[in-house]
Amino acid sequence: MTEHTENDSPVRGRRRDVGRDRVLLEATLEVLYEKGYGALTTAEVAKRAGVSTATLYRRWSSKQDLVIGTATQWARDLGPGEDTGTLDGDLTALLRDKARTLDGPGGRLLHVLIGESAHNPALARVLDEAVVQPVRDRAAALVARAVARGDIPPLDDPHVLADLVVGAMVSRVFLTPGPPDPSDPSGRADGPAGAAPTGEALVRELRPFLLRALGARPA
Repeated sequence: MTEHTENDSPVRGRRRDVGRDRVLLEATLEVLYEKGYGALTTAEVAKRAGVSTATLYRRWSSKQDLVIGTATQWARDLGPGEDTGTLDGDLTALLRDKARTLDGPGGRLLHVLIGESAHNPALARVLDEAVVQPVRDRAAALVARAVARGDIPPLDDPHVLADLVVGAMVSRVFLTPGPPDPSDPSGRADGPAGAAPTGEALVRELRPFLLRALGARPA
């Protein structure tokens, strides 16, 4: 027995309500963050958003499609990035943009879905396209400009920089144990990201290491 009981087709010619889409995606993010992917149901999302399941299914045909739509909505496409004129400036801008993403709703969604994507190819694909590939493209352009300016020697694979950025940030934000919770007598950490630097502190921590890894020196 499947959860999907109301698979209504969109009415031809009817304009889609973007505001309602946004409410549904925000409700999906809330339920994902509270209960995880396994416990998420379209009925719960519809109830949280204050709409019928038929309304939800007119937009997304399944739970997986709904989550993929949410991931696509909240993952920030970094784009090519602005040429600041220096490797240091370009790298700092990239790190700041990615740190801002991880600190916001996109980061919370990524945290929930990293484990699920290990055995769900569709989710793994959308996370790669929405989160990893934009960083890889921007990092490759950043490296190409730095090589052309003579700031660093050519790299065999400029995409390695993106792997270092994404890997280091995900590890520090999501996997570093938080400090002990003073209200918990067991001394357990109060959250996975509590002890890790975020935002500008994370940028300051990673920037000198990445510049040295690229063969440059921080200013």
